[in-house]
Amino acid sequence: MTDDSPYTVATDGACKGNPGPAGWAWVGEDGHWAAGSIPVGTNNIGELMGLLKAIEDHADVAHLVVQADSKYAIDTYEKWMDGHRRRGWKTSTGAPTKNIDLLEQLIVARDARRAAGLPDVVLEHVRGHSGHVLNAWADERAVRASEHAAKGVASAWSSLGAHEKIDVSERPKNGR
Repeated sequence: MTDDSPYTVATDGACKGNPGPAGWAWVGEDGHWAAGSIPVGTNNIGELMGLLKAIEDHADVAHLVVQADSKYAIDTYEKWMDGHRRRGWKTSTGAPTKNIDLLEQLIVARDARRAAGLPDVVLEHVRGHSGHVLNAWADERAVRASEHAAKGVASAWSSLGAHEKIDVSERPKNGR
């Protein structure tokens, strides 16, 4: 996608228990989507995975806007991950950084965009469960993925592969 207009995706994570079976998802403004299950994870892992996969799956989108209801995911990407790495994967208080593997992957994805001459991803915070249609779809997909994860299987699905796009003109039937 080389168009100069922004392309918006919403991301979300879900977890049945924390830690527990987790899921992640992103849903684009055009109905493309991806989701995945993590047999043992946390809500924050799901949130970071949704963000990571949204960036990786849209590596060729010049003006990518990612909407997330997780301030943790946004702050990690915009404010914290580089500092954690500089401090040897310690937080500002000296505690060990959590989810280092995902932070390293986010840094790689961000740096690949920069190396390709693309602008940084724009992150926007949206209030979860407040009628935001793309966020409701991302939540629906992440929750379904976490339910699949409860079967003990790590999987991923995407409309960029074999699955159909979804109609994002309305909230999902069970969406909040």
